[in-house]
Amino acid sequence: MVLDIDRISKCYKEKIVINQFSASLQPGVYGLLGPNGAGKTTFMRMVCGLIRPDSGSILYDGKSIHDLGEQYRKVLGYLPQNFGYYPSFTVQRYMEYIASLKGLNVNFSKRKINELLEVVGLQELRKSKISSLSGGMRQRLGIAQSMLNEPNVLILDEPTVGLDPSERVKFRNLISTISQGKITILSTHIVSDISYIADEILLVQHGRLQYRGNVQQLTTKVEGKVWEVLAENQQANIIAQNYIVSNMHHISQGVILRIISNHQPFPQAKPVPPTLEEAYLFYTGERGNDEL
Repeated sequence: MVLDIDRISKCYKEKIVINQFSASLQPGVYGLLGPNGAGKTTFMRMVCGLIRPDSGSILYDGKSIHDLGEQYRKVLGYLPQNFGYYPSFTVQRYMEYIASLKGLNVNFSKRKINELLEVVGLQELRKSKISSLSGGMRQRLGIAQSMLNEPNVLILDEPTVGLDPSERVKFRNLISTISQGKITILSTHIVSDISYIADEILLVQHGRLQYRGNVQQLTTKVEGKVWEVLAENQQANIIAQNYIVSNMHHISQGVILRIISNHQPFPQAKPVPPTLEEAYLFYTGERGNDEL
């Protein structure tokens, strides 16, 4: 089972959203990581066959996903960033509705719905209206509907946005469980969401694949480029304006800064082991923020 993405590009008006993106994906969890506006959602929609690339191709086991049509949709599971649902539907009714849209056998659907609601922890809420569920519960329901047809390719677009830390941990564990033996692409701009479960990270910037590798490979590339220094409060603010600073920790003696730079920024700065967040900031050139 292979998903081959070969030099796909997509433009909207004069803006290039995806630019010559290529990757060959086999079963595993792939973290599609990049800042807002990097082209992640457009990429996911193209992989799902919802929109066509302007150039390039997407092949599933050597055949174009657009030529495969319904055959490809039968092996595809998709959780969009904002998945639609009828608030008045119960959890059970919604799952039955999605199963019917996917053309699944009634007996198979009954068994699969029971199985999936158990897996995502919604078995006891099957009679509850979706409008009464928390954001985390609705996302778990979204995962369940994407798994109804036992997909080989699972696409999850920003699944943890808006979830509290506890729900995000549950969701990460759930994804790790259900993705066995599948090509799973998880899109996010929150680094910690993929650092624990992704076999490989696809780092996207300006619609291009900037880097591909596992967490250790990505952080190793940035060794010797992260520095720690103690500075006075006023000096710390000036440093933050001129360097990428991943963290500022205020103590009684001043401010401890972690600076990302190709070269030693100050004589007293000492090299420190990089984190995945710092590798991400190094490759994207972004300033640190509380999402990382």
